Amino acid sequence: MDVPIAANVLGTIGAICWSVQLIPQIIINYRRHHTTGLQPSMMLLWASAGVPLGVYNITENFNIALRIQAQILTFLSLLTWSQCYYYGKHWSFAKCAVFLVGMCTLMGGIEVALIFALKVATKRHIAWPVTFMAVLAAVFLAAGVLRHYWDIYTHRTVRGISFIFVGIDAAGDLFSLVSVVFQAELNVLGMAIYGTELALWTGVFICGGYFNLLPWVKARVSTRRRRVENEQQTQSQHGERGTIALHEMPSSTSVFRTPSSGLVERTGTSNR
Repeated sequence: MDVPIAANVLGTIGAICWSVQLIPQIIINYRRHHTTGLQPSMMLLWASAGVPLGVYNITENFNIALRIQAQILTFLSLLTWSQCYYYGKHWSFAKCAVFLVGMCTLMGGIEVALIFALKVATKRHIAWPVTFMAVLAAVFLAAGVLRHYWDIYTHRTVRGISFIFVGIDAAGDLFSLVSVVFQAELNVLGMAIYGTELALWTGVFICGGYFNLLPWVKARVSTRRRRVENEQQTQSQHGERGTIALHEMPSSTSVFRTPSSGLVERTGTSNR
């Protein structure tokens, strides 16, 4: 389906989503000053996935948005990875900055070298290296998310990860997937990369609903039920106290006494 305008627009939306996807996670990490539950191996795998993904998108002449998208993925993933070591391993800021700049430079150099190498292979009509880049990117992306699945299985909860980040990432995968459909040639490997990621994030959402949302709803309902029962019990106790007080009250004849009635009673007693 050759609709370049739709491919560029959807690819741009996907790139925007991928540009901001990790920003909510980075902000949350900064505000709470810890990264408990967030897997540094996941972030490193994602950063690594950006290299073959960028090589593949550039070699296959994808739209400019998808070419930039992979670079943003690598940088934000490495930034989040450095946060894991800054807050989790208590590395110094300088050490994290050195590792961040060093790994960005290393991965950027590897990507540039692979792009030139694959262009030479393409001119010689050797297709398997390009296919291998696509498969490698998909494997790294899937392995990163699957690492978080192991944490979910171990702790029976979705922890340390922002659902805003998950939602934005899933949206980016969806728009990128559709943008590939509108390319001049339908690229099955490109669809596999984004489709796999989208399916895995959907699974994280389902796990979050089961392990996080459902217990929260049950706790809220239970708290409300206990509050209603306590209110009913309090009202019942107040009613019983009112009844007891009514029985202990003297009769109306003793309440409405006058001095003359007391005199009459004393006179009648003395006459007897």
